[in-house]
Amino acid sequence: MAEFGGTSAVDFQAQALNLYAKRGQVLAANIANADTPGYLARDFNFQQALTAATGGAAGSAAGSSSSGGAGAAAPVAMARTNPAHLNASGAPAAGGSATGTPPLLYQVPLQASMDGNTVNIDQQRAEFAQNSVRYEATVRFLSSKFQQMTTVITG
Repeated sequence: MAEFGGTSAVDFQAQALNLYAKRGQVLAANIANADTPGYLARDFNFQQALTAATGGAAGSAAGSSSSGGAGAAAPVAMARTNPAHLNASGAPAAGGSATGTPPLLYQVPLQASMDGNTVNIDQQRAEFAQNSVRYEATVRFLSSKFQQMTTVITG
């Protein structure tokens, strides 16, 4: 069982799968609004979102707990009851959790349109297709891992 490396590979791929699904929704919304005047295309930085979802948040939490001496005042933690609330620095909260949505960014158009729409339909379709292929590859990887684990368990 040690050859599977525990569940870390499965956890990582599950986080990636969730982010691929969310990115597919964002790209689909862009494609659906390709003819909507004034619509601004959105996306998120997949690499940053994956880093935050898989360990960036845990790493920063561990780092903040170890800092500060016995005489230093501990910072007061702010409780957010809604993901849209601002964090302690006043910036929108980064959605790095498994259930949170990564912060959506506006795409800069290569060529301005007359109606203010920033969707480049060809680029969006290509990114949607690429995202779909990566999603399918991740599903196949997870399926293979679960099959291997089932084989090890059942013998």
